[in-house]
Amino acid sequence: MTSSTTMTIRIEPEVKAKLDRLAGDTRRSRSFLAAEAVAGYVDRELAIIGSIQRGLGDVRAGRVVSHDEAMTEIDAVVDATDSDRQA
Repeated sequence: MTSSTTMTIRIEPEVKAKLDRLAGDTRRSRSFLAAEAVAGYVDRELAIIGSIQRGLGDVRAGRVVSHDEAMTEIDAVVDATDSDRQA
């Protein structure tokens, strides 16, 4: 059996009503749905923070390009795509 812990949160009555509806429509408990939502949120936020930290590491290591260089490359890709569409 998977171990778990209990946590109490405060939510707006409207959110609780929506959760009740979702629980009824999916035949899942509110607790299950709330735990899934929190787990998904935490995973997404940790992924975002990890990406930011990797980006900051790139900056510290000098692995960057200037804005002008990036825009030149983007413009070239857009121009090539436009040329391909017109051909």
